Amino acid sequence: MDDDAFRDTYDAVNQRVCPFEKTLLTRQAGCTLAERFCIAEREGVQCGSEAAQGACSELLELLHRQALFLTRSTAPQGARPHALAMRVQVGGLRGIQSVLEPDRADPGPVEDISALVAAVRSRFGSPDRLPFSVIMRHIAAYRGRTRPRRTAPNKGERP
Repeated sequence: MDDDAFRDTYDAVNQRVCPFEKTLLTRQAGCTLAERFCIAEREGVQCGSEAAQGACSELLELLHRQALFLTRSTAPQGARPHALAMRVQVGGLRGIQSVLEPDRADPGPVEDISALVAAVRSRFGSPDRLPFSVIMRHIAAYRGRTRPRRTAPNKGERP
């Protein structure tokens, strides 16, 4: 399936795109409202709740705005490079988790994004009130997968 056909089918099937889809697909977090689907051997995630999707979208956009000085990117959500999106999504979720559970030693993967977003609303009233100085440290510290370095073959060796 070519990319244009995939994108058209994806848009038709996925009515409520999960804002944290990249994080869920890489197994960096989980969500009880996530509904996975497959199209031509590719996987996607949609949100099972319109209200939760809106809350997650609002939070993610806020994280991107707050992280502008770190990321130096003003690209709209769909045009952001994958590594940048992962850094803000995963680092931001882990930062929020550390704010909500300060006694937890390792922020690690978030088990349920929807519960985390609900806890933010319950505790802070609005995501705008989060302590972003703490969260930005987690975004800055997050490093995704690194590619293994390729070494040049020694003289006389075949590559």
